[in-house]
Amino acid sequence: MSSLQTIHDVPVLLCPAEGETIGGERDALDLIGNAGYQGAQWVVVPVERFDEAFFRLRSRVAGDIVQKFVNYRMGMVVLGDISRHTEASPALRDFVRECNRGRQTWFVADLDELSDRLRD
Repeated sequence: MSSLQTIHDVPVLLCPAEGETIGGERDALDLIGNAGYQGAQWVVVPVERFDEAFFRLRSRVAGDIVQKFVNYRMGMVVLGDISRHTEASPALRDFVRECNRGRQTWFVADLDELSDRLRD
């Protein structure tokens, strides 16, 4: 079950590592709706929850999911180690770098890194 926490005055919905696979826009909308209902500004999703297609940019799954979060003005955090995916895909590595420069979608290794990002 997801839990709402406040990190540096920012309401964040933390999703558990176990649960339904997130593989498309419908799954993203479910997360966004749940987060909005609970008053969250960010949704933190462990890397284990994403369908493998999310990490293959040509599948467009990541782009579709990120776009839904942008449309609903909800931040999304991918939490965990994605190095095996970024090592295999220069395009994904570039996508992650660009996302992390913004204020909408972040890829972070752990909750400490997220806390640091939210403090800024």
